Parts: sequence; structure tokens; C-alpha cells
Amino acid sequence: MIIPNDVRSEVLIDALPYIQKYNNKIVVIKYGGNAMTNDVLKDAVMSDIVLLSLVGVKVVLVHGGGPEINDMLKRVGIESKFINGLRYTDSDTVDIVKMVLSGKVNKELVAHLANHGGKALGMCGIDGGMILCHKLQGETDLGFVGEIDKVDTKPITDAIDNGYVPVIATVACDEHGQTYNINADTAAAQIAAQLSAENLVLMTDIRGLLRDKDDDSTLITKVQVSEVPFLKRQGIISGGMIPKIDCCVEAVRRGVKKTVIIDGRIPHSILIELLSNEGIGTQFV
Repeated sequence: MIIPNDVRSEVLIDALPYIQKYNNKIVVIKYGGNAMTNDVLKDAVMSDIVLLSLVGVKVVLVHGGGPEINDMLKRVGIESKFINGLRYTDSDTVDIVKMVLSGKVNKELVAHLANHGGKALGMCGIDGGMILCHKLQGETDLGFVGEIDKVDTKPITDAIDNGYVPVIATVACDEHGQTYNINADTAAAQIAAQLSAENLVLMTDIRGLLRDKDDDSTLITKVQVSEVPFLKRQGIISGGMIPKIDCCVEAVRRGVKKTVIIDGRIPHSILIELLSNEGIGTQFV
């Protein structure tokens, strides 16, 4: 399909103020869901990140890798187990998590960005003591699942200052060197807050926050963080959306200008969100 010149020019003109807004600003993108496993969507995400970098946006990419971890656990005969949306991580599983996230997924993303003309540097929370954590305490023992105590942003900013996109795998250590699995949404929110990011973008497999979870037309486009407790009481925020939205609220309260949950199943959803009038998904401000 040939796009008329007047439509192309209108798109570029509409994008200009947003390019100016985000120029030299930090945007943290949490990459996960179907966009990580679908090759077409993966190419779109990589090209979006490279384009943003070329127009002066300082992108930090934080990633999970649940499907790849599940696949590797299945290969070695370990059953995947989840409790309240978090992966139960015993000593064997944490070794697999570290290997898959820091070794396989992280380096593949760096290579994909390079293939699209970008410069990326792979790292994980263990590198340079970037993320210090302790064992997550709760009603149920989740094994080696960590809760973040501290984020040292220097390795991240050093990479940015040298022209690289930091690609961060969410594994970390405690003060004794024990490795822990960190929820990627939580890590992205903490990193965004410590970097005083302009925006935190969480990619998911749903449109955003819906008033009716079975009806995409009921998308709530903007939420004040003060409204979140009321929406929880109404049952609009429930289940697996609770921890994700709690991360958004925490990031905003700690100084991130805006956070947004977007549908990673839509090609170029990052560009639509950041560089257009309409945006996409649910914003938390």
C-alpha cells in the first residue's frame, strides 16, 4: 500500500513535538509478553527502540523471559510453578533463570538491536552490583525470589553516556552473593524511579486497564494514582493487574513523570504511545 505524501507529512509533523519532548530524556521500557515471542512484533519493537535512540531518546530496555524459562525448565524436567503471579524459584530454578535471562535472552536482544542498526549493551542486576536485593518475605515461601533494596544507576548511565541502549536482565544478588529472580515489572519501576525517567512503558498482552476485562472498548486511557484504591475496591483492578499497576503507582510517586501500560501485540505500539497525539493503553499520572 502506497501512503500519500500528505499523510506522511502529517504523521511526521504530529510526531515533532513529542520528539522534542523526549529528546535527551530517559524512557524505561519493560519488554515482555507476546512481543517477545512473535518474530514480527519483536522486529517492530527493536526498530522502534533504534528509531527513538536515533532521535535523541535515552532508552533503557528491561526484559523478562518467562516463555524461554518455561521451555528450558521443561527440557531439564523441572515443573514451572507460580504463586500469586510470581514464579516459585528453588535452587535449581534460579540457576536456569540466571542462565536463560542473562545468557540467552539478554544477548539475543542485544544482537537484534544491532541487526536493526542500534548499539546495545547487555547487562543484568548482578553486574557491577547494579541491583542489591533480599529474599522476598510473604505468606508463602517463593524460594529465591528477591525484593530490591538498592539500584546503582551508574552502570546504566555509563552505557547511555557512551551511546548504548542498556538491555537489563532482572536477576540480582543479595549482600552475600546469592542470586535471586526479580519480577521484571518491579525492576523496571525501581530503575525508572532511580533514573528520574520521563516515562515508564510496560508492555503487556492486553489493551491496558479495562472497566470490563472482557471488552476492549472499555479501555481506561488515564488514571490518577489517587484513583487506584477505589478502582481496586470496585474490582476493576484485580488479579494479575494488581502488581503491575502497583509498580506504575510506585514509579509515579517516586518521581517518574508518567507510566503507561500498552498492548505489545500491536506493531509499533511504543511509537504510537510516545510519538502521537492519541497514545495507546492506560496512562498513570
